[in-house]
Amino acid sequence: MKLRIRPLDRYVLTEFWKIFVATALGFPLLTIIIDLTDHLNTYLNRNLGNGQIALSYLYWIPDSMFMVLPAAVLFATVFSIGALTRHSEVTAAKASGISFHRMVMPIFFGAALAALFGLFLGELVPVTDARRNQILEEHTFSTTDRFNFAFEGQRGRVYQISSLDVDRHYIDNLAISRKGNGPDYPTYLLAAQNAQWDTTTHKWTLRQGDLHIIPDSSHTFAVHFDSSRDNVFTEPPANLTLAPRSPDEMRYLELGRYIAALERSGADANELKVERALKIAIPITCIIIAIFGAPLATSSQRGGAAYGVGISLAVTVIFLMLIQITKAVGQGGVIPPTLAAWLPNILFGALGGLLLTRVRT
Repeated sequence: MKLRIRPLDRYVLTEFWKIFVATALGFPLLTIIIDLTDHLNTYLNRNLGNGQIALSYLYWIPDSMFMVLPAAVLFATVFSIGALTRHSEVTAAKASGISFHRMVMPIFFGAALAALFGLFLGELVPVTDARRNQILEEHTFSTTDRFNFAFEGQRGRVYQISSLDVDRHYIDNLAISRKGNGPDYPTYLLAAQNAQWDTTTHKWTLRQGDLHIIPDSSHTFAVHFDSSRDNVFTEPPANLTLAPRSPDEMRYLELGRYIAALERSGADANELKVERALKIAIPITCIIIAIFGAPLATSSQRGGAAYGVGISLAVTVIFLMLIQITKAVGQGGVIPPTLAAWLPNILFGALGGLLLTRVRT
């Protein structure tokens, strides 16, 4: 069945898109102004030039836009439908045989486009955030010592380190693990009492250790060594003290690999699992919030624009609070992390569907 595009569809979509673009750009600009006011002295103390500071905020726009997309969709939905209602255009459309559900289809289409844009931003943000952090010198060496931490290296390796002394180029109690998939690429676990960094060869020498090779579940092969040179572990000691990468600096698949590596090392990855699920859930929220906001907007004519602003802000605050609550619950392991990320969408989607069925068409 071919969907017929009416002039009314283009009109509704245009009204929605104008408000959406203004809101999606306006909120980040307001956030940038507030952040610049709070951190300008910090950036100037780092001897950053005006051009560097301006460029850093240009790279920050995708990140600030990502979180406000659902709010922008909500504002665009409430104000566009509210205006149509106040000007009796909804009534005229119904009199012409166009139901309310059919009339708001362009808005749902616009929300779907916003969701796709959000998915794109979710993959772009790690790149722009990493560049911004470089400009602002956010990732600096935190200390010359570090204790009880895991480090993800190359080729699927995970390093567990009891203590690191950067000045001495020394590691105490090192465990290296790699998850395999069979005899041709076996799982192995290497444990060494200590490791020393060679400043000439730029490699680590492991001492007094054991290597356990596990080609399958029924076979294990172990080798003891007094000294071994690791050609894969090439990260200098100072690099191991860098601040851990945040989920915002990793793309979806990259974050998934990092989570798998942490789980293999025995670390708790619930927090990162929630963040990974939110990379998909937040863009999809654009569609959910449009379904919720469309029937809600039909009552915005009661108080005009102020009423629409109040509804939008209240729903946005409630939704953001709900995301933070479910994130905390999911990170604590009370409910599965994926469910925690999607629970606000499920609740608002169910409520929006109920409201949509009760709208007089």
